[in-house]
Amino acid sequence: MRLESAGRRLKDYVLSADDGALMRHVFHALLSAAIVLAVIDWREISAANAELPGFDPAQPETMPVLPPALTEGGPQAAPSEITTSIELLKQPIHFELKPGGVLLAQGAIESGAAARFEKEIAARGEYVKTVSLDSPGGAVGDALAMSKLIRERKIGTRVAGGALCASSCPIIMAGGVTREAENGAVIGVHQVFNGSKEKLSPERAMSEAQRTTADVTRHLGEMGIKPGLWLHAMETPPDRLYYLTPEEIRKFALATAPEKVAARNTK
Repeated sequence: MRLESAGRRLKDYVLSADDGALMRHVFHALLSAAIVLAVIDWREISAANAELPGFDPAQPETMPVLPPALTEGGPQAAPSEITTSIELLKQPIHFELKPGGVLLAQGAIESGAAARFEKEIAARGEYVKTVSLDSPGGAVGDALAMSKLIRERKIGTRVAGGALCASSCPIIMAGGVTREAENGAVIGVHQVFNGSKEKLSPERAMSEAQRTTADVTRHLGEMGIKPGLWLHAMETPPDRLYYLTPEEIRKFALATAPEKVAARNTK
C-alpha cells in the first residue's frame, strides 16, 4: 500500500508540475547518474593504472626489462632483423664520430641525453653532417630537444640497415633537413606514457599524455611529417610497436625523397 501511495503522489506531482520544474528534475537525475558513472570509471582507471609501469622500460635503470621496442607481438613483427645487440641498445645513448661527418647516436634516450648531445654537437663543430640513429627510444622531451637542435644546425638524419629507431627515436629523425631510411632499417612508433618513476594519478597522467602529444604533433608538423605517422603511434599500446613499412616511411615523409635530397645538396 505504501508503494502504491508513493506512486500516486509522484504521478500527481508530475501531472501538476510545470515544464521548467520537470526539466530541472530530469537534469539533476541525469547529472547524478553521470557522477555515479564517472566515479565507477575513475575507480576502473585507477585499478588499471596500478598494473601499468610507472616508468619507461626503455630507461637503462630498469634493466633487465626489455625495451618495448624489442618486444614481439602485435600489431606486427619487425620487418627486418635488428643487428645491434639488445644489451648495447639498452645502454644510455652514446655518440661516436664516424668517417664522412656521420655521428652515430646509439642506445636508449635517457633523461639528460639532449644536454649531452648538445655538448657533442658543440664540440664537433662543422664536422657533423648526418646523425645515424640506432635507438629503442626513451625520454620524449629529450628526443624533441635533440630533433630541434638537429634542424637548427641543418644536419641530416639516417637509420642504417639493421639499425633500430623506435618509440621516441623517430621524433629525432624528423629533425633532419634530409632523412634517410636504408634498406633493412627498423622504424616503429607507439603511444607516449609516463616516463618517470613517479606514480601519477589518472587525471595527471592523462593531462601529461595530452600535453606531450600536442608538443610532438606540433613539432612533427613543423618538420614536414604527415599526420598519419603520429596517428599510428597513438593507436598502438606502449608495450607494442607499429613498424613502418618502406612505403609508409615515404608516404609520411619520414624519409625525404631522393630528388629533394639532391636538390638540397646542390644549394
